[in-house]
Amino acid sequence: MQNPDIYTVSRLNSEVRLILELQFQRLWLVGEVSNFVQAASGHWYFSLKDQAAQVKVAMFKQANRTASVKPQNGQQVLIRARISVYEPRGEYQLLAEIIEPAGDGLLKQQYEQLKSRLQAEGLFADERKQPLPPHINRVGVITSPTGAAIRDIVSVLQRRAPAIEVIIYPCLVQGEQAASQLKQMLSIAIRRNEVDVLIIGRGGGSLEDLWCFNDEQLARAVAACPIPIVSAVGHEIDFTLTDFVADIRAATPSAAAELVSPDQSHLLERLRRLQSAMVQAQRSQLSRLKPNLKQLEQRLLALHPKRRLQQQQQRIDELQLRLNRVIGQQLSNAQRQQQYLQQSLQHLSPAKAVKQQHEHLQQLHQRLQRGISLQLKQQQQTLGRLSNQLNTVSPLATLARGYSISFDEKQQVLTSSKALKAGDSVTTQLAAGSFSAVVSGVSEG
Repeated sequence: MQNPDIYTVSRLNSEVRLILELQFQRLWLVGEVSNFVQAASGHWYFSLKDQAAQVKVAMFKQANRTASVKPQNGQQVLIRARISVYEPRGEYQLLAEIIEPAGDGLLKQQYEQLKSRLQAEGLFADERKQPLPPHINRVGVITSPTGAAIRDIVSVLQRRAPAIEVIIYPCLVQGEQAASQLKQMLSIAIRRNEVDVLIIGRGGGSLEDLWCFNDEQLARAVAACPIPIVSAVGHEIDFTLTDFVADIRAATPSAAAELVSPDQSHLLERLRRLQSAMVQAQRSQLSRLKPNLKQLEQRLLALHPKRRLQQQQQRIDELQLRLNRVIGQQLSNAQRQQQYLQQSLQHLSPAKAVKQQHEHLQQLHQRLQRGISLQLKQQQQTLGRLSNQLNTVSPLATLARGYSISFDEKQQVLTSSKALKAGDSVTTQLAAGSFSAVVSGVSEG
């Protein structure tokens, strides 16, 4: 071979380690502990074996300090580990991260597998979780009505926010029927839609005691709940699937009650701080805006309609004074002109001629009166004479002597009875009055 790629043992072991660590993800194993050794550094070293094989395991101090059990030879355990190689001796080994007794470990393995699947589906994603309402008036609690959890929740709510109403949805929180009852109460709470937020949980216990809160169907129901939900299962170190899928996880039931109930004293203090900050902000803003206000006031003073009205009023007063002066001058001129015309009129006045004509008119009037009276007297005398002559020939004088005049229907004077016939109407005029008659017979004479 030309220029062969020659490995050193260190290079080989290093590359094998990298291959194993990259090829295999974390895995769970169950087996029996043997050859357990705790080094002075605090690290644990042991073998994990079954009936046909064994593998070396190392659990460093950073991992084993949180372990729930310390392995003992002959003990069945469940571990979660990464595959690696101990390069100085070329031995492949497991680097343990979690160790549990085999019984709890199997449950833990199921828990981790279901947790990984739900997480891959996005049920733990923060963007799908709902925030708590800003104002909470009614809280629903899904838990045992006789457990310590409900007592703790009610106690905290009465202390911090006694106005909040609590509705309990009673159910089992341990045992085979617990998961189905939890789901049933959750469905009832959603259907009634009578609370602002839900708390689901119970007090502490073993992994088996809390196992109902790791039910897959319950976890999916909690994730799909339209009402904001707080999971409060066990103690602070306990984690269940409802903690991950709920909108908020509380370390304990008491902590959940504190989350949904603002402390009144804290609210008052915060309100006072906000009020103080608001006053300070207002003062600062007023101080910052004061120069602008001064400028605006000056601009407003210059452009204010009142200012313009004052100027216009002053202009009107000025024009009024000018008008008064002009009118005064014109009146003065007119008065002087009137005096001049009056004097001229007096020189040219026709009053004297009018007086003379008036006296002449009175004389003519008197002469006319005398002439009219004389003429009237002469005419009266003539009229008397003519009247006497008329009376002499007047038919009235004849009538006065006992005669009468008859008229037909056409007011024609009747001079002969031939013009009449029986039934005709005639009117007869006497010297004093007249009368009407109907002709009953006519005789010729």
